[in-house]
Amino acid sequence: MQHGAWAGLILSSFIAMAWQDVESLWPRFRGPDGAGTSAVALPVEWRTANMLWKLPIPGQGNGSPVVWEDKLFLTSASADGTERLLHCVHSGTGQLEWTRRLPGRKAPHHRKNSLASSTPATDGQRVYVCSWDGQDLLLSAHDFQGQAAWQVSLGGFTANHGAGHSPIVHDGTVYLFKDHDAGSDLFAFDAATGQKRWQQKRPVFRACYSTPLIHEAEGRASELIVVSTADVAGYDPKTGNQQWFCRWSFDKEQLRTVASPFLCGDLVIVSSGTGGGERQAMAVRLGGSGDVTSTHRAWRLTRGVPYVPTMIAHGDWLFYVNDQGVAGCLEAKTGKSLWTQRLSGNFTASPVCAAGHIYAVNEEGDVFVFAAEPRWKLAAKNHLHEAVIASPAAVGGKLYLRGQDHLFCIGESR
Repeated sequence: MQHGAWAGLILSSFIAMAWQDVESLWPRFRGPDGAGTSAVALPVEWRTANMLWKLPIPGQGNGSPVVWEDKLFLTSASADGTERLLHCVHSGTGQLEWTRRLPGRKAPHHRKNSLASSTPATDGQRVYVCSWDGQDLLLSAHDFQGQAAWQVSLGGFTANHGAGHSPIVHDGTVYLFKDHDAGSDLFAFDAATGQKRWQQKRPVFRACYSTPLIHEAEGRASELIVVSTADVAGYDPKTGNQQWFCRWSFDKEQLRTVASPFLCGDLVIVSSGTGGGERQAMAVRLGGSGDVTSTHRAWRLTRGVPYVPTMIAHGDWLFYVNDQGVAGCLEAKTGKSLWTQRLSGNFTASPVCAAGHIYAVNEEGDVFVFAAEPRWKLAAKNHLHEAVIASPAAVGGKLYLRGQDHLFCIGESR
């Protein structure tokens, strides 16, 4: 074989190995970049053999699972509310490997929230979790053997809905956005030591729960993108300096953000709402500086879009299932509605996309699978027979779903 052919074979093998590594990672809420997507196909219509394992979860909680190769992490709270729990599960076998306990107490929260609604984040060295002890928010790090690495207090938390803030980790830094009724702060900590690198205050309105994302663009510095009632904004991840912001244009009351920002091409998509039914979504073009409200907002919608579930991008389209169970497809560049379809039940979990199919689970545990296409096509309706609030993880050809009492693993049987 000629040298060029050998080089091509080695390069192809390297790319395949790198892609396989990426596809075994779901390191934060809604996976890599917060996109909620996987290129690896999942079972569409489930049979008994597709239930690879089912694990009773100690405690209660609504946090989503995260996965790093054979390690799966998720949080819960003890039934009496006196402890917060971090669990490590073998992602292949469903065996519970260890549980670590953090302090806690009972505290009021929304009926769809819990005392453990944070989704952990991991970088392959440590797992980082934000826990609410009923009074203060704590950010903790453990290694993969469960040994505590560090813990810092982020101070008191006040909101009648309770807490549910999830960290992200990127390039050796852990970021957490603490937005509550009494303050709004964006934090950056050294991932190895827990030392605070910077803290940036933001305007205070009402508690928001959106998880930030890191955007990296060729030829310019990465951005830490954050959204709350105040605005959607980009920050320098190294310094915390704000680079740009785009304000909402609320028609009535100021809305809360629960869904998280995500990218679709050169657009960042955000949404907001209230329990009373007010809704808004907007798309903001990246690349601006300063106040971009009048220059970079591509479109704005005030009806039909989700409040709690985050939408998802596939190709040139956006897909969603709103809180009341209406699925829809939008043209990403314009926000034009291409179709809507009523499903059954109410939805809190965000959908995921795997190999061109959207997987959306309602609060009753029904999982709708439909094509990620600009024309409605239902592929299957599956049933977990258990209530679901937490958003699923789709990684390595497996779908991990956290139910009220169990963690489920769906995949192709071997």
